[in-house]
Order: sequence, then C-alpha cells, then structure tokens
Amino acid sequence: MFRSRLLWKFYLGYVLLILLTTGIVGGLVALQIARRTVADTDRRLEAEAVLLRDIATHAVGSAGEGDLQRRIQEMGQRVGTRFTIINVDGRVLADSDKNPSLTTNHRDRPEVLQTKTAPVGTATRFSATVGQRLRYLAMPFDAGSERGWVRTSLPLDSITSRLAELRRAVLAGAVVAAVIALGLGFLLARRVTRPVLSMAVAADSIAAGNYEKQVEIGSNDELGTLARAFNVMSRQQQTSIATINADRRKLTAILSSMVEGVVAADRNERVVHMNAAAGSMLRIEPESALGQPIWETIRVREVSEAVSEALRREEVVHRVVRMPGSPDRILDLHASPLDSGDGEITGVVVVLDDVTQLRRLETMRRDFLGNVSHELKTPVTAIRALVETVLDEDDMASETRSRFLGKVRNQAERMSILVNDLLSLSRLESEYKALEFEPIDVRETVRETVREIQNSGAINASAIETDLPDEAMLIAGDAEALRQAVGNLINNAIKYAQSETIVVRVVGSGEQVLIEVEDRGVGIALRHQERIFERFYRVDKARSREIGGTGLGLAIVKHIAAAHDGSVCLESTPGVGSLFQIRLPRVTALASESQILRSKDLSTTSS
Repeated sequence: MFRSRLLWKFYLGYVLLILLTTGIVGGLVALQIARRTVADTDRRLEAEAVLLRDIATHAVGSAGEGDLQRRIQEMGQRVGTRFTIINVDGRVLADSDKNPSLTTNHRDRPEVLQTKTAPVGTATRFSATVGQRLRYLAMPFDAGSERGWVRTSLPLDSITSRLAELRRAVLAGAVVAAVIALGLGFLLARRVTRPVLSMAVAADSIAAGNYEKQVEIGSNDELGTLARAFNVMSRQQQTSIATINADRRKLTAILSSMVEGVVAADRNERVVHMNAAAGSMLRIEPESALGQPIWETIRVREVSEAVSEALRREEVVHRVVRMPGSPDRILDLHASPLDSGDGEITGVVVVLDDVTQLRRLETMRRDFLGNVSHELKTPVTAIRALVETVLDEDDMASETRSRFLGKVRNQAERMSILVNDLLSLSRLESEYKALEFEPIDVRETVRETVREIQNSGAINASAIETDLPDEAMLIAGDAEALRQAVGNLINNAIKYAQSETIVVRVVGSGEQVLIEVEDRGVGIALRHQERIFERFYRVDKARSREIGGTGLGLAIVKHIAAAHDGSVCLESTPGVGSLFQIRLPRVTALASESQILRSKDLSTTSS
C-alpha cells in the first residue's frame, strides 16, 4: 500500500492543495489583522487627537508655553502616546517626547499637509527627532487667537509586535489545521485508492491467467459499484476464457487427429496454423512454419499459388499437387477463403488430402480388371474357337476331335483355377469373412501340404526336402488357409524356380514361427521383388502362361499371412535362388481361448 504511486500522487496533490489553501487563508487573515490593527491604531490616535485638540483649544494662548509643555509631557507619559502641538507657521509649541526648541519646522510634514484636503491626516514614516518609525495622525485646531495642528503618534514597534503575535497565532492555527488535514487526507487517500489498487492487482492477476482473484467491496459508493462490476466482469471473463480454451482444445484435437493436412494463412499469406498431418505431407515442422510467409516455408509452388488465387478471387481453389519422392506422393488441395462474417476475407484455409493410395488403388483396380479380362478372355476365346471348329467339321476324325476336346478341357481347367483363385482372394480380402481359428502345429500343416503336392505328381515334387524342428510350433490359425499358402509357395518354386531341390523348413524365432520355402533357381531381380506379391504380376509372362500360372498365388499368400496377423517377405539373388518366408505369431501349448479369439478378431480386419 505504502509503495503505491497512485496513493502518493493522490496524497501529494491533496498536500499541495492543503498547503496552498492554508497559505492563502493564513495570508488573507494576517493581512486582515494588519489592516484592523492599523485601523484600531488610527482610531486610538484620532480619539487621543480629539482630546489633545480640546486641550490645545483652551490652553494655547492662555497658558504659557512652559506650562503647556509640562502638561503635554505628563499626558504622553501616562498614555504612552507622543503628543505634538504645532502652530499655523509650523513651529512646535509643545511635544511630549522632545524639547520644542530643538525640533524643526513641521509645516511640511505629510500628515499636516493631508489636513488641507481631509479632516484628518495620517502617515507612517521614520522620525529623525525620536529616531523611530511612527504612525502619525494630525488634526487642525482653532483657538481663536491661535490656530494650528495637534498630532498624535505611536511607535510602530508596538504595532509590529502585536502583528507578529497575531501572525504567530494564525500560523500556529494554520499548522495545526494543516497537520490534522494532512492526516485525515492520508486516511482519505488510502480509502479512495485501496479499491483502485485492489482492482489493479486483480487486473494483473487476470492478465497472468488467474481469474479467481476478486476485488474486496468496502463501500456502497461509486467505487463499490465499480468493484462489483469488476468482479462480475472477471467471472464472465473466466467463463468466456474457459469456453474459448475448451473450444480451442477441441479444435486442436480435431485438427491434430485429422488425416487430412490443414494449413491456415492470414491475409498477408503468413502461416497461422499447421497440423501434424500437413507437416508430414509437406515435410515441414509445423512449429517452425508459424508466422512465416507460406511461399517461403512451403516450397511447393502449387500451394502458394492456390493461396494467392483464393485470396484474389475470394472463392475455393482446387489443385492436384504431385510431391516428388520415391514413390511420388499425390495431394488433393482445396484452398478456401476465410470470411470474418462482415464480408471481409481474413485468410485462407488449405486442406490437403493424400490421395496417393487411392490413386494407386484405382490404378490397381484398372490393372486388375484389365488382367482379369485378359486372363479370362484367352481361355474363353480358345474354347470358343475349338468348339466352333469341332461343330463346323462334321467329318472330323475322331482322333482330331478328341485332341480338340482335350484342349477345351485344359482351357476350362485353367479358367476354373483362375476363378477359384479369384474367389479365394476375394474371400480373404473381405472383412466380413472370418477364418476358423484354432491351435495348430505348423509342422503338421507343412507335412500334409508337402505330401499332397508329392502325391499330385507335379514335376520336381520329389525334390522337396523338409527341415522341421522336434518341438511343436503352435499358432492360432486356419489350417486349410495355411496349407493353401504353403502350397502356393511350393508350387511357385516348382513351376518358376527351375530348381532341382526345394527346401521347406519351420523355424522358431522368439515369439514367431517362420515357414521358409527356399529354392536354388534363377532368382528374382531386385526391381521385381517389391511387386512380386501384387495380383497378376509376373516376372516372366510368357513362361507363366506356358505353365498355366494365374499370377494370384503369391497375392493369396500375402493375404493369408496378414489374416493371421503375420507377414511374408522375400530374399532373392539372381542366379543363386530365392527364399520366401511367412512369419506368424506363436502361441504356447497352454494358449487360452481368449488368445485364439483375439487372433480370430484380427483376421476379420486384415486385408
């Protein structure tokens, strides 16, 4: 409180006002007292002059000058006033303080000269006769045979001493009054400034974010009303800030969780917001972009151009942005101007949608439809041509007819295999189809698959070797789907690898079970390895059609592994061979039913 500059400013003004008022009032009182003192002195001198005039009227001319001098001296001594009688020529006839013969002519004295125009003449001056400053009053008299003036005077020392006493009394009273007024003024200043200071402290607290601070209400006057209004404003501000912060947190959470990138820029094209998705798409740290020009921060020409065009045209601008990389990323951009509500454009919001996967899927869909059409068209065309030939040739030899019908059967089988693979792939990709999960030993699944392939009479099937561990390798899975996956890998190695020996092994690796199919064939080049698991993708298309492959086997393997919450990978070196590996999560022999169900649930969301 005592360090408050407002208090001391207020109190200093009050002090100056009190001192100025006290000084003016004291000065006026002292001046009035001085005037009254002089007036009282003049009245006294005039009354004594009247008495002296009566004495002079009767005594001058009848009494000797010696008797008159003694009488005047005695009077002056008793009264304490100097009396002087002056004749019309200016000669002093009698003086209570001085021998008349030793005085000079008084005809030209100021008080005497004033009686020519006024009944009474007064003057204040230094008397060379008595050596003091005196107050003089002169009055004419007429004794018949003698005329002149009577004069009374008092030393100013007595008047000055009275004035000094009165001034001291006035000063003492003024000092006492000023001290009391200053004390009361300090209390008043504290009373007035305390609510103001309390509001200032509360305002600083609110500015620092503490909205709980309230102002004490100590009166019902305007300051109390102001304090109550301040408290109401503080509570309303607290509610408003809480609402704004909640909305901001919601908006931030929404923007942060969006997979779409959002960038907001003001009218000067400076970044005011960028969510994490936009930073990832544009390869920028969102925090470092805030406040920076968008054309300087985002070094993608299409983005800055879209922002400028949206501000200029005041309408939504659409762009397709291709971000260079490996592979290229394709972004769908919409720049929308921000309207403040009164028709003024305050900025632009840019929404970025990564459509790379969508475009890739569209491309894959087109390729898939093209491949399916092509794969089905070949056997259908062949079957139609063969059947038409058989029907048109009535006299065709039975041997030739049988050969043609055999080709029709082969093409039909090829088409049947293709359709079955497509149905299997579709069933695996459908999230509504769940596999029948149960604890199975991978070793038994591999043995059964190898046995079936060897019994089928496939070429090089006898060259399959197995390397299985002694302990059980349990997983939660679908035995039929797993046999299909392993069979596809083995058939792929038999058909395409041209390897004399194919090794199928099962390996336990921590919490995973690895199913490996290794060949010593020609291998697969690196440029094909990334796409080998795509549908209808073939490294050697001519050989694939020659041996009857559909191009869907490895894609089915990939989907079966994903349905089991696993993965498939390839290690291959051209001229050396290839190693296909299925990685599946392992369960213990005491796996609970919840573990199996959890694996089953995972399979319904795998693609």
